[in-house]
Amino acid sequence: MNWNGKKVLVTGAGGFIGSHLVDRLVDMGADVTAFAHYNSGNNWGMLEENYSDMDCKISVILGDIADGFAVDEAVSGNDYVFHLAALIGIPYSYVAPESYVNTNIKGTLNVMQACRHHNVERVVHTSTSEAYGTAIYTPIDEKHPLQGQSPYSATKIGADKIAESYFCSFELPVSTIRPFNTFGPRQSARAVIPTIISQALNSNSINLGSLSPVRDMNFVYDTVNGFIKMAESEKSVGMTINVGSGRGATIGEIADIILKKTNPDAEIICREERVRPENSEVRELICDNSLAREILGWTPEYTLEQGLDITIDWIKKNIQCYKTSRYTI
Repeated sequence: MNWNGKKVLVTGAGGFIGSHLVDRLVDMGADVTAFAHYNSGNNWGMLEENYSDMDCKISVILGDIADGFAVDEAVSGNDYVFHLAALIGIPYSYVAPESYVNTNIKGTLNVMQACRHHNVERVVHTSTSEAYGTAIYTPIDEKHPLQGQSPYSATKIGADKIAESYFCSFELPVSTIRPFNTFGPRQSARAVIPTIISQALNSNSINLGSLSPVRDMNFVYDTVNGFIKMAESEKSVGMTINVGSGRGATIGEIADIILKKTNPDAEIICREERVRPENSEVRELICDNSLAREILGWTPEYTLEQGLDITIDWIKKNIQCYKTSRYTI
C-alpha cells in the first residue's frame, strides 16, 4: 500500500507507541494529524523529540479523547484513524478508576462514533494483552477468555467491545490490534523495563515488585509495524489480532539481562509497595502470534536483547527524564 498523501489521524500521538507510529507514517509520506492530550503548556509529549511548530511534517491537535466534540472535529477529513489514546498504568487504575472509564471506554466510543459519522475508510483500535488476565493456557491466542483483573484491563475490555459493536452494528471498518508488552525508547518509568534501566544507570539498588510474572516483551518498532499491517490488511477488518514475540521471560530474568548490560554489581530489592494485589497480578502472558503471521504477514524483527540495547542507549542519553528515586504508578 502507498501511504503517500493519505490523510491519517493518530490519537494518543504524544505517547510512547503513538509517537513512534507518527514517525513511521511521516517517513512513509502520510499526511498525519496527531491528537495529543491538552495541557496549558502546549506540550506535545514524546512528539517534542522530532517535531516543532516550525515544521509542517505533522498537524498537532491538543484535546481530550473524552470530549466527543473535540474528537469529531479531529476525525473530520481523515481517511485512516489509529486509536491509541488511553490511560495505561495499572497501579494508577487502582487509585483513579473513574478516569480510566472516561478515557478508555468513553474515549473509544467517541472515536468510533466520529469515524462512523465521517465515513472513515479504516480504523485501527488498540487493545492490550492485559485483557487476557492470567493465562489459562499458553501461548495465548485470540480465543482465550478475557479477564478484567484490574480497572485498567476491565476498561480496555470494554473499549474493545465498543469497537467490536460498531463493526457488528454499523459495519464500521475497524480492526483491533492486541499488542503484548511493548518496550523501547521514550517509554516512561511506569513500565518495568525503563524502571530497571533507569535505576541501574543511577544506583546499585534496583527496587522492583514481584519478579515471577512472565511477560512477552515486544520491541516498539515491531509493534508499530503491526499497526501499519493491520491498517493495510482488508482481511483484518472486524478481527482482533495479537502482536507479540512469542517468547516469555520472568521479570527477574529480564532484570538480570539488563543488569549484565548496564550495572552487574547492582542488587535487586523487592518492595512490598510495588507488588500488585494477589488477584490483580497477571502471572503469565505469552503471545500466540499465528494469526498475525497468517493474516498480516507480520513477524517480529527484533530480539529482546536487540531491543534492550537500543532502549538502554536512548535512556542513557535521556536519563534526566526519569525520577529514579520514586515509584512511578
